[in-house]
Amino acid sequence: MSVTLHTDLGDLKIEVFCESVPKTAENFLALCASSFYKASPVHRLIPSFMFQTGSPASASTKVSTSIWNAPFEDEIRPALRHNTRGIVSMANKGPNSNGSQFFICFAPAPHLDGKNTVFGRVLEGEDVLQKFESVEVDGKSRPKEKIVVKDVTVHANPLAG
Repeated sequence: MSVTLHTDLGDLKIEVFCESVPKTAENFLALCASSFYKASPVHRLIPSFMFQTGSPASASTKVSTSIWNAPFEDEIRPALRHNTRGIVSMANKGPNSNGSQFFICFAPAPHLDGKNTVFGRVLEGEDVLQKFESVEVDGKSRPKEKIVVKDVTVHANPLAG
């Protein structure tokens, strides 16, 4: 499966690793299909590291709600690592605290291996990742300009247009 995040800076097409991390994939895809991520702000951005999004537009950026209305367990897989640009991973507050928030890596982040569930990778949108990485941030790693996920398209096939 794949999804396209339509953001203020352009589109990012993401392959979701459904077979490797089924619960995380189910949560992410259900949130995508329900428009949960529509207008979700990019609330954290660290150049050379990652950007984070996934809070509902109407809530605090501290909100991270799963489809089960409770945190769910990690699906750490040794073969799925933060080893390259474009890796998509769950944000959490410690072990087994996944919700709706996720991040996309600008670079390898091996220190996160075993701590955050990798569930996808960017298939298309390298130019958009570059735009994200060049956004100016404040002292708390918040983008100085408002950036949101405007909408999400869910594709049946990772290679679908």
